[in-house]
Parts: sequence; C-alpha cells; structure tokens
Amino acid sequence: MALIPIYTWNKSILAINKRSKRLSRQPWFQGVLLLICVVLAMLLANLPLTSHYYHSLLETEIQIHFASPNGTVDFMFPKDMTVEKFINDILMVIFFFTVGLEIKREVAHGELSSVKKALLPVIAAFGGVVMPAVIFTLVNHGTAASSGWGIPTATDIAFAVCILSMLSEKVPVSLKVFLTALAIADDLIAILVVAFFYGGKINLVLLSVALGVILFTLLLRKLGDKHMFPYVFCSILVWILFYYSGIHATMSGVVMAFIIPARPRYNKSQYFHKRNRYIAKIDAYDGIDNEPFPNGPQRHCLRKLQKVAHGSMDMSYRVEHSLGPWVNFLIMPIFALANAGVQIKDPALFNVFSFDPVLGGVSLGIFLGLLIGKPLGITLFSWIAIKLKICAMPQKSNWPLFFAVACLGGIGFTMSIFVDTLSFSDQAPEIMERLRDAGKIAVLLGSVSAGALGSLLINIVSHSSGSN
Repeated sequence: MALIPIYTWNKSILAINKRSKRLSRQPWFQGVLLLICVVLAMLLANLPLTSHYYHSLLETEIQIHFASPNGTVDFMFPKDMTVEKFINDILMVIFFFTVGLEIKREVAHGELSSVKKALLPVIAAFGGVVMPAVIFTLVNHGTAASSGWGIPTATDIAFAVCILSMLSEKVPVSLKVFLTALAIADDLIAILVVAFFYGGKINLVLLSVALGVILFTLLLRKLGDKHMFPYVFCSILVWILFYYSGIHATMSGVVMAFIIPARPRYNKSQYFHKRNRYIAKIDAYDGIDNEPFPNGPQRHCLRKLQKVAHGSMDMSYRVEHSLGPWVNFLIMPIFALANAGVQIKDPALFNVFSFDPVLGGVSLGIFLGLLIGKPLGITLFSWIAIKLKICAMPQKSNWPLFFAVACLGGIGFTMSIFVDTLSFSDQAPEIMERLRDAGKIAVLLGSVSAGALGSLLINIVSHSSGSN
C-alpha cells in the first residue's frame, strides 16, 4: 500500500515539471520573471531584516590568490572583484555574448539579413537612440548628471515581447517583427555606445594583444577549425585583456560572438548521404543476434548518426541554443536581483520631476527619454523614411498603431540599468551613488510607464479600428 502514495507523488512531480517547462517556453514568462526579481530586489534592499545582508553580499570580495612557495609569484586575480562586479563584468559577458549571437543570426538569416528588411528597424532604432539622448542632454546639460545620456537609449526585448505576446491578437505580425528587429538593432547601437563612451582609460598595449588574439581566432575560423575548445580559450583570454585594457569586459562577449563559426561541418548533401548510409546499416544489422533493438552494431550507428546531426548544426546556433536558458532564467534574474535593489534612503528618489542645480535632473531626463523620447524618435525617423520612400510601412498597420507599438520601445530596463551602473564614474563616490540610484528608479518607473502607455494605446487603437 505504501507504493501508492509514492507513485502518486512521482506522478505529481512529473506533472509539475512538465507544466514548468511549458510555462518557461511562453514568450511572456521571462519578462514576468524579471519583474518578480525587481520587486524582490527592492524588498531585500529596503527591509530592515535583509538590507544589511543584501548589500554585504554584493560587496563581498571574490579573488583567486596565486602564490608560489618561495614567494616569487604572489598576486590576486581578478583585481577589485566583488560579487556585484562579478555579475556585471563576468556573468553579463555571457549575456552580451548571446546578444551578439542573436544579432549575428538576424544579420545572416533573419530580419536584418537584407537592406530591405533591415532598413526600417535600423532607422527607427537610430531615432529611438538619438531622441532620448537629446532630451536627457537638454535637461542635464552642464550638471553632474550630463554623462548619463546613454541610459534612456536602450530597449529591453524581453519585456517588449512579453507585452506584445499578451496583446497578440491586437498587433499585426508585421509590427511584432518590426519591434523585435528594432530591439536587436537597438542592442547593437547600445553595445557601441557602451564600448565608445563608457569604458575606462585605454591601455593600448593590452588592447593590441587582444586584437592579436582576435585575429588568431579569425584565422582559425578561416582555416575551417570547428572545435569548440580553441574558441572558448580565446574568448576567455580576450575577456581578461579587455578587462585590464580599459574597454568594458562585456564587449569581449560581443566581439567573440561574431567570430564563432556560423557554418556547419556537414552541408545538406553530406548530411543526407551520411544519414542514409547509417540508416541502411541499422536495417542491415537488424536481427543478426538475439539482442533487443538496438543491438551492439546498431548502437554504434546511432552514435554516428548523433554526431552527423550534431555536425549539421553550426557552432554559433549550438552555443546560442545551449546558453539561452541559462541567460534567460539564471543570469538575467541574478542581474536584476543585484542591480534593481536600490536602497530608498530618500523618498525624493521617486520624484522623477525633481531638478537639482548641481546634480541635475537625472530622473527627469531618463523618465522623459524613455516615455517620450523613444516612441517619438522611433515614429518620427520611421515616418521620414517612409515618406521619402526609403522604406515601406509594415503590412496591416497604421500610424496610430505604429506609435502605440513604438511606446513599448521605451521599456529600457536591462540595458538601461546596465548603462546606469557604468555612468557618472567621473563624480565623487557619494554623488555617483546617488545619481546611479536615482537613475535606476527612473529606469524602472519610465519602463513601467512606457509599457502601460503602449498597452493602453494598443487597446484603444485596436478597439477603434474594430469598431470601424
């Protein structure tokens, strides 16, 4: 009788596991998970029982100590590494690596693969970067916050897709594809902004060595090497060199993503030839002994078939597919937990319309940049491109619905918070901390407001269109 409860328990566990896998595949799930992590981070950072432990954990140092017995070698690596920096400078390298792979895939085969496909999203993304930067600069020119102009220029694809999936019936497929392609182009621009404007003092010697390693990796790819280890080793080496050269370490992830081979070992004809040969062998080996299927020779053929299938998918796809769940459901939530936990020492941080003559209006610039600058820039630049007949309007869409979807481009979150963590380093520590905390709050409020406005406008426009 004891077996019945155990069987029921195992069946329940399997059912829960099946439902959780199905849930994780939903396009809105990642956005909801990140939102939960943001709320949890704010609670951990501000509740009396958890605040001290939360901040102490983030400030805990992580170092590897190398020392020889005679004392000739003694150094620590990495330099000044804490848990927070480990998340932002190491784990986020993996995030940027997958972003680079995604951009590379879209450029090669997807929505950015031709000039005709890419032109409107790229022009729109450029407008969605320029306008928020202009608004932020107008608000904060000449103040301590002026260097944070890059914060409101990014779009978070996870949250944007999350909302679009919830409004799936009210938005035509063409606009969903447009917003996704725009977010990818936006990521590429944000990467360039971080690389050129938010790095440190450049060490040209280390940068030259890093370029040498990159050229060596390109040579490996040119020679047709498709083994994983050399690319992983070179990627780690480039990360270390970038980390100490003054260029933000996350850029190494993007650079190496574009170098990863995108050609499979076997082309279509080779795959079918090898597959058919091994299937024929499996049939020929059937029933040669009393073993159940698969027998020994058949198992050997199945292993060969597995290798052929593996070799028919390029390394770039395999790596992106393998890292995707780790990035979406582990690295991004950890980043949100570590960076969204702003300690609210002053309730004035929630007043996004405040302006200080010295500190400036960092919150106002970010909030207006995300809520107004992003949709205005996306729509205005797209309108000009379409009116000049450089691009075509997405099918089954109109300008009111286009603007409503463009409002979702104001959901900055991940990339905006990341740029915020790099900003204001030229200020005194206490001023830098206050500006960054105000910036994070503004990003969260601006992103929520942009998402709410976009959702509201999409519902209104689609309802009025349906009524007509």
